[in-house]
Amino acid sequence: MKFVRAAIGAALLVGCAGQTASAATGNVLFNGSITATCTLTVNSNGTMTVSNNLQSLSSHNAGGSAGSVQVDTTGGVQLSVDPVTTTTVPASDTTATTWTPTFATTGAQTIAETGTATALTAAGTSTIAVNLAGIKGGTNRFSAGSYQATVTVRCE
Repeated sequence: MKFVRAAIGAALLVGCAGQTASAATGNVLFNGSITATCTLTVNSNGTMTVSNNLQSLSSHNAGGSAGSVQVDTTGGVQLSVDPVTTTTVPASDTTATTWTPTFATTGAQTIAETGTATALTAAGTSTIAVNLAGIKGGTNRFSAGSYQATVTVRCE
């Protein structure tokens, strides 16, 4: 009897050998969305030096240096510098100074030096050179002492 059952079982297996078992499948869909974005990382602060006629205090003068900021972006954003609102000047400097911030970029996108908001259309990493110039008008001159100004770089 055991032999007969084994033979019937083997016959059933041989009969099913050409057929595949049906399998259930399901598709999993993944969605993602990235909004236009950017991040700014300050690499270094800038240095201003005075001109020979004492009417310009600028990162463009001999011995001065631009500040450096890294921007990482998806593109689709605007890069700009805000007008200078925070300054520290010596008490002896009582005349008006016109502060003008500018920027230029290299890397994923190249922008020639400007003070105007500019679109970053390309995704990637760029380095921003941030410059600042303080100018005295007429016969006014910069006084001896320490000067400091803050330039806000904006990416939005």
